[in-house]
Amino acid sequence: MLTQDWLTDAVLYVYALSLLFFASDAASGSRSARKAGTGLLVFVWVLQTIFLILLLIQRFSVAELSLKDFLFFVSWLLVSLSFLVNRWLRAELLVLFVNVVGFAVLAMNLLQRPHRNFVLSSWEAAKRLLVVHIGLITVSFAVLTVAAILGGMYLFLHERLKKKRWTPVLSRMPSLELIDRYAFRAGLIGVPLLFLSLSTGTAALLLDGRARSLLDEKVLLSFAAGILYVVYLLRRTASGDDGTKVARWNLIGYALLVAAFFANSVSAFHRWM
Repeated sequence: MLTQDWLTDAVLYVYALSLLFFASDAASGSRSARKAGTGLLVFVWVLQTIFLILLLIQRFSVAELSLKDFLFFVSWLLVSLSFLVNRWLRAELLVLFVNVVGFAVLAMNLLQRPHRNFVLSSWEAAKRLLVVHIGLITVSFAVLTVAAILGGMYLFLHERLKKKRWTPVLSRMPSLELIDRYAFRAGLIGVPLLFLSLSTGTAALLLDGRARSLLDEKVLLSFAAGILYVVYLLRRTASGDDGTKVARWNLIGYALLVAAFFANSVSAFHRWM
């Protein structure tokens, strides 16, 4: 057993099996593989949703968040987003990549690791703001993850087309225009959510009289990522750069966001790893 719970193992195994079916669909366009993968993924999503509801009931009234809770919510969001992608885009490789990331996040969450909590202060006004902050940053992170995956797909497909290295798998990918358009739309959703989360977190710190914490490395990296994303959106809107440059701005912004997420060793707070 990977974990100490048979149901947890079942979720991981079924999720992994669904990825194999999605990989088969992406490679060969097998409708039966797509249906099997989607069915298994629905089963995983239903179990995740039940776990999430129980988690929210347990945690919602308590100003406490663990890394495992955060990763579980991100994984659930990625699975949910993959359903929307599969419904509206019909982009098999994108669905596969989103679910690969979702599986990795879920595995990090469920496998045995030290359980340490990110404890929030108990004052009422700031606590409510921090609950909103956590919700917004989680949704933003999931949406911007999809945008980054699309950016990576754009650079990969552009490079293959430039070198005329066409393969049957590439025919399963959406066009460069579609990838760029949906990456931009994901950015239009994720970036405002990111800034809303940063603003609510800032307000909570100011209410607690901890303005100096705004100079924390993790906070500064998050704001830097937000600024880079704004540059990405502006350059994409102005169309002053070609698609590859815009995609690189997208990926650089996401890299900074991930760096901020894991910058716990130098952070004065947000210690949850």
